[in-house]
Amino acid sequence: MSVAIYPWQEQAWAQLQQMRERLPHAILFHGPAGIGKADFLQAFAQALLCENVRPDGHACGACASCGWFSQGNHPDYRRVRPEALEDELPAEGDEAGDGDKKAKATKTASKDIKIEQIRALSDFMNISTHRQGLRVVVLYPAEALNMPASNALLKTLEEPPPGTVFLLASNGLDRLLPTILSRCRKFALPTPDHAAALAWLKAQGVNDADGWLREQGGAPLAALAQAEGGSREELDILLQILAHPGVEAALRTADKLSKTPLATLVAWQQRWLYDVFSYKLSGAIRYYPRYQRELAALAARVSTANLMRAIKSANERRAVADHPLSPKLFVEDMLLDYTACCS
Repeated sequence: MSVAIYPWQEQAWAQLQQMRERLPHAILFHGPAGIGKADFLQAFAQALLCENVRPDGHACGACASCGWFSQGNHPDYRRVRPEALEDELPAEGDEAGDGDKKAKATKTASKDIKIEQIRALSDFMNISTHRQGLRVVVLYPAEALNMPASNALLKTLEEPPPGTVFLLASNGLDRLLPTILSRCRKFALPTPDHAAALAWLKAQGVNDADGWLREQGGAPLAALAQAEGGSREELDILLQILAHPGVEAALRTADKLSKTPLATLVAWQQRWLYDVFSYKLSGAIRYYPRYQRELAALAARVSTANLMRAIKSANERRAVADHPLSPKLFVEDMLLDYTACCS
């Protein structure tokens, strides 16, 4: 069985097939989070390894190679991503004692791609392929590479092993080393238009599909994940303090939100600020129509200069959200800074 792509990716898939005859050694797929980049890479990786590719470029789903791929044990394929994205932490070696295993199980999964993961590719790339075809490495999100891992990958991309294709995905090219960008063929994956994404979400049985989709910036997979979670509690806690900023409220709210992923909090705040600015200029709201009254009131009383200052601060904060010294202090600083700009 071949990996499926999403309806809004069909045109991008057709464009990608034009590269098959002269395939670059590294392709960097980029676009917003939550639009299906990982599944697209999986589908393309399977197609590159397939022994009987269909005329439309998709894997046949029936050959031996496709069988291995669907079972997750193709000898010419490797996937590299942070431990936090894996279903479970990698198993310990046979030499590890029970105490080591218990420590590993309770250890917080890393959000980084580490240098050990890149070094582990060396043996894979230096032996002959099992089926005399390509070997494929899928890596995402590329911005999760820490600096040592980025440098190790860069050395490989500078001298790519023959017959090896790297498929990388990124949610933001501005967070990657320029040297890595320069050694990859960039390929943009689109965000679906609102109507197409909405139709897909409704087909998945999502209630209030329009609201979930808007709140996730038009990213259908992110909207589906949030809708399946079934709660807007953390989002609404944040939006209430953004609608009614104050020092005491900010300090109380920081404790409640300190366990929420910080990058997510900043993204929510950035969308809120976009809506305030958009309403101030044109009366339009993109992300949070449920809060139209609060957005209108805030847009009326906050100066454009203060609003621009808050937007600039949120953009800068996003760059360090993945590596805070203290989550609670990070949220406190974010809310107090916003309060100073917008109260």
